[in-house]
Amino acid sequence: MDPGTPQNRDTWGSKTAFILAAAGSAVGLGNIWGFPTQAGMNGGAAFLVVYLIAVVAIGAPVMLAELVIGRHTLRNPVGAFKQLAPGTSWWLIGAMGVVGGVIILSFYSVLAGWTLSYIVRAATGAFKEGVDSQAIFTHVSARPVPAISWHLAFIVLTVWVVLGGVRDGIERWTKVLMPILFILLLLLAVRAVTLPGAATGLEFYLKPDFSAVDGRVILSAVGQAFFSLSLGMGAMITYGSYLSKKEGLVSSVGWVTGFDTAIAFLAGLIIFPTMFATGFDPSISGPGMVFVVLPSLLSTIPPAPYGGLIFGTGFFVLLGIAALTSSISLLEVGVTWAVDEKKWSRKKAAIDLGAISFLVGVPSALANGAVDWLTSLPGIGMDFLTLMFTIFGSFALIVGGLCISLFVAWKWGVGAAGDEVRATAGTFPLERIWIVLIRFVCPLALLVILIKTLFDTF
Repeated sequence: MDPGTPQNRDTWGSKTAFILAAAGSAVGLGNIWGFPTQAGMNGGAAFLVVYLIAVVAIGAPVMLAELVIGRHTLRNPVGAFKQLAPGTSWWLIGAMGVVGGVIILSFYSVLAGWTLSYIVRAATGAFKEGVDSQAIFTHVSARPVPAISWHLAFIVLTVWVVLGGVRDGIERWTKVLMPILFILLLLLAVRAVTLPGAATGLEFYLKPDFSAVDGRVILSAVGQAFFSLSLGMGAMITYGSYLSKKEGLVSSVGWVTGFDTAIAFLAGLIIFPTMFATGFDPSISGPGMVFVVLPSLLSTIPPAPYGGLIFGTGFFVLLGIAALTSSISLLEVGVTWAVDEKKWSRKKAAIDLGAISFLVGVPSALANGAVDWLTSLPGIGMDFLTLMFTIFGSFALIVGGLCISLFVAWKWGVGAAGDEVRATAGTFPLERIWIVLIRFVCPLALLVILIKTLFDTF
C-alpha cells in the first residue's frame, strides 16, 4: 500500500512533539519582528491586551477548526475537503493553501536568507560601534549574488529537514530547535530588561493606556493574532492529519496558542527595552527595524564590544530558528498534498517543490534594489516581494481562514466537528462558546480584516 495513504500515514511520536512542531509552524518572523512592530505602531501595552483577547476569540477557534479537519480526515488540505464535501468546489480552499504555501516560502526564504547572513556577520563582529548598518543591509539584500545565494541556502536547509519526514525530520528538529528558541528568548529578554534606561520601554510595553485603543488598533491586533498563528493556508490541517486519535484537540490548541503567544510576548520584552534604552523610535516597522536599526544599536550594549557581539549573534540565531520552523510547515503542506494526491515519493515532492519555491522567489530576492523594475513595479507602485506578500501572505490567508470557518460552521457542521473533538476527550469544554465564535465572530472579524486590507492596499 502506498505510504501516502491515510492507513499508513505518519504520526507525531507524542503530543509534546506535535505541540512543538505546531508551535514552530506558528512561530516565525511575524512573532519576532511583526508583533513588536505592530505593538510599537499601535500603543504598546494597549495593543498587547487586545492582541491577547483576539488570540483567544479569533485565533484559537480557527486553529481548532483546522486541526479537526486534519485529524478527522487524515489527509492533506485538498484531500480533506474532497472527503468532507465530495463533488463540490470546497477543495479549492485546500488547493489555495498548497499553492500559497509554496509561494509564501518563495519570498519568506528571501527574508530568512538575510537572517542567515546576519548570523555570520554578528558572530564575526561586523556590528561594531559606528558601523553603517544601512550599507550592510544594502550589500546583503540589494546585490544579486548575495541575495540569491542566501535565498537558496535557506531553501536547501528547509528541504533537508522536510526530507526526513514527520518523525525523523520535522519532529526531530523541532524538538531541538524550539527549546533552543525559547531559551534564547529568555536569555535575551533578561539582558534587554536590565539595560540602563530599559524601564521606559517596559512601561510602554506593559502599562496599558486604553485611551489609545480605537478601531485601527483593534483591527491591527486581530489581524496580527490571526497571522501569527499560521492559519488560513492549511498548515494546521496538515499537522492535524499527523495527530493521533488519542490526543485531545482542545488542550492541543491551548498549548500551541499559549506557546506562540509567549514567544511573541518575549520578543516584545527584547525589542522595546532595547530600543528605548538606546533612544530609537519603537514605531519603526518591518525589516528596517531588524536589519538596519537593530544592528546600529547592538554596539551600544554593554560591555562593549562583547555585549553587542553576543546579543546580536543570539538574536539573529533566534530569528533564523523561528524562520526555519515556519518554513518547514510551508513546504510540508505541499509535500503532503503531492504524496497523498499525486503519489509522489517524499523525496521527489520536497526537492521539486523546494526548487519551484526557489525559482519563484528569485524575483523577490532581486526586488530590494538589485533590479530596478522589480524594486518598483510599473503601474503598481510596490516592489515584487511586497506584491507577493500582499497577495499570498495577506489576502490569501484571510480568505482561507474565512472559508475554513464557514465550512466548519455551516457546511460540514459544528456537530460533526464536535463529535471529532469528543471522540478522544469524551467532552468538549466550552463547546457552545466555540460554536458562537466559529459561526459568527470569526467570519465577521476576518471579513472586516479583509475589507480593511483591501482599502489599505488600494
